[in-house]
Amino acid sequence: MKKHISALALAAGLLFSSCDDFLEKEPDFLSPDNYYNTSEQVEAALDGVYNRLIDPNGRMYSKALYSYFAISDEAFYKNISINNIRVMQFDAGNLDIGRFWEVLYEGVSRANYLLAYTDESVLDTPEKKAMKGEALFLRGYYYFLLTSYFGEVPLKLTPTVSPNEKPKGKASLAEIYARIEKDMRDAEELVLDIDQLGTNERVSKTAVQAVLARVYLKMAGYPLNDQSRYGDALTYADKVVKSARHSLNRDYKQIFINHSQDINDPRECIWEVGMYGNKIGSEDLAGSVGVENGILCRDINIGYSGGAMQVTKRLYDAFEEGDLRRDWNIAPYCYETDANTGVTSPKYFTEKQIYNRNPGKWRREYETGDKAQYYNSTNFPVVRYSDVLLMKAEAANAVNHGPNDEAYEALNQVRRRAWGLDPMVPAPECDLDALGGEQEFLEAVQRERFRELCFEGQRKLDLIRWGIYVSTMNDYGREAAADGGSFAYAGNSGKNITARNVVFPIPNNELTINKLMTQNPGW
Repeated sequence: MKKHISALALAAGLLFSSCDDFLEKEPDFLSPDNYYNTSEQVEAALDGVYNRLIDPNGRMYSKALYSYFAISDEAFYKNISINNIRVMQFDAGNLDIGRFWEVLYEGVSRANYLLAYTDESVLDTPEKKAMKGEALFLRGYYYFLLTSYFGEVPLKLTPTVSPNEKPKGKASLAEIYARIEKDMRDAEELVLDIDQLGTNERVSKTAVQAVLARVYLKMAGYPLNDQSRYGDALTYADKVVKSARHSLNRDYKQIFINHSQDINDPRECIWEVGMYGNKIGSEDLAGSVGVENGILCRDINIGYSGGAMQVTKRLYDAFEEGDLRRDWNIAPYCYETDANTGVTSPKYFTEKQIYNRNPGKWRREYETGDKAQYYNSTNFPVVRYSDVLLMKAEAANAVNHGPNDEAYEALNQVRRRAWGLDPMVPAPECDLDALGGEQEFLEAVQRERFRELCFEGQRKLDLIRWGIYVSTMNDYGREAAADGGSFAYAGNSGKNITARNVVFPIPNNELTINKLMTQNPGW
């Protein structure tokens, strides 16, 4: 598993040199006269583009994008109350933010070189043309992350060929999103179907379509607020649904057990970031899924986690009676080691111990093979089929100014699975069918996304595009301070958030190097 970003990624790493400013300095591995002349060279270069999704220091999908970059009302950090990004107290000099910016532009730069310096004669089969499509998509995706987290950013679409090249200032949001849309729609025509790929660790046609649905929902919401894009979101979510290449795994928890056991499930998980190894040896493509956001356990043999993230009562209370996801997503136990016997076993929480609990989606006890303390090969799902169904429901509701039968059915398929039922068979015990109108249905979708996708890095981004991130977090801060008891500090992140926090600051290093850059408001 994860072969496409393992050995070849190491070779790709030799092709791409690191530099302090990825928008200005000239890499030393390539000149305009040196093209990728073989499919093996193109594939190695493509692996280099992919592997920026995994930052060895944890700033991408190896850790930060589902943990401390994704602070919302789902979880808080244990024993951290002040002066930390985990409670939303940081500034433009934050090292994690600076490295995040650099890694994203590394991905853009690598894609730019591949696209500019690949000999088109090499791309003589659909399989080889797909590699160009994947590079186009990934460039668009890195820009989607950049603008989602930083707002307006420089838009660079060509390789840097001279150290004297002038730096770029910020592009408008409209210009950035237009480019994201073009790159991804061009990629849609080139990439392979998931059945042809045989893995969800590479970008397939339905992966492009699913992410485009997400992009269009973002464009329909804050800050562009272009409501015509709901129609595009519906079109692209429908493409995935009608492809018949994806479906819901009947067993919700099995999705995440499969990740822990290195089992690909491309039916439910449309695209996931493939991790490799555990940093024991020469590979450096491991992640911390289930470590940073895992169940407290000090025994490496079971699967170590310091239990850094703990859940909010708000999330716990969001689950309805009969919803089986609650006690999977929110672990009802942690592990304790008996001081006398040395035996580690589960300790179950009481009904009142809500804030003590950890995320339980990825449980390291299910990992196979030798276990390392802080790293593993557990993949992270960027987009799942249930997300597509919920995007379809949301978009259909907006387009029709109220829910139609298709919107209800998409929402209810997710709910039926949550109750342990056949997603395709109507179930009166959990189906919604008589909500009051557009706003009430939207609120039902919002609650369902909260429950279904918690700890997958989407909650914060959802709240921002709905225009309610600051108000929701402030409400949560007051709520946790009032009912958290000894965990009253759990609400500090919510209390600290202001309007400036809908985007990160432009890193100080970038402002120093690029005199055309301006800081984001409030920072």
